[in-house]
Amino acid sequence: MERNEPSRKRLFIGLLCGTGLAVCLLLAVVWIVPYVGLANIHPLAPLVLGVVFAAAILVVLWATVGLALSVALGRSFLGSDHLRGVMAKVFLPLMTIFARLLHISKSRVRSSFIKVNNELVAAEHKRYDPSEVLVLLPHCLQSSRCLRRLTYDINNCKRCGQCPVDGLLTLSEAYGVHIAIATGGTIARRIVVQTRPRLILAVACERDLSSGIQDTYPIPVYGVLNERPNGPCLDTQVPLPHLESALRFFLVNGEAKSPVFDRFTGRAPLGAPISAMGGSH
Repeated sequence: MERNEPSRKRLFIGLLCGTGLAVCLLLAVVWIVPYVGLANIHPLAPLVLGVVFAAAILVVLWATVGLALSVALGRSFLGSDHLRGVMAKVFLPLMTIFARLLHISKSRVRSSFIKVNNELVAAEHKRYDPSEVLVLLPHCLQSSRCLRRLTYDINNCKRCGQCPVDGLLTLSEAYGVHIAIATGGTIARRIVVQTRPRLILAVACERDLSSGIQDTYPIPVYGVLNERPNGPCLDTQVPLPHLESALRFFLVNGEAKSPVFDRFTGRAPLGAPISAMGGSH
């Protein structure tokens, strides 16, 4: 079933604002409750603590409003381009807890987070040389019937066409980007350290994409959700035209190249700019 993109964005903004307000209220309560007792320690103690907590509340409000407006407007607002790490490291865990109180699933929260992260990464309008881009893939894209080991060297693939790896290698050759398969977070981090990319295009499920975006900050990660016709972690698929459209958008002179795959006319990948899909602004 096709996901509702506007609904996912509204969910993220709602959870973000709710989480931010909850943190501000918590800070206010922690400040107010011991307020009278602090005066017995030093006459200025309540004032000093009040200034500290007021500053903390202002920072939370700035981050909340800045991110919410950036998501809503599709561009940087109030310096939100520097807040992507705050969103990944701080707001996402808090939003997950807040969503649980509202009986909203982790999957929906992660999906909305990935979409918003993609929009923030795309909104920076940065272009990269092919050598600076890493396409990171999950091992479940490889056919479960295949006996070849691709984790440490994807070029071991015999390119039989029975899984998406053949098409992914074709994209890598056409655009000159690094491409690798990881079986888990530890190997993924090792690959990132070895290749030292400035941009990662990652294919995975909601859970792995969310954790990968958190782990690799400040390196920007643009996430493409895999397709799971056989369930999770088994013979998954990747929408190759979606991935190619992202490559064409982020690479220097990427759109000048002839597309390898037919231009996809369906829904755009999560957070993809219109220009990445070849449409008009």
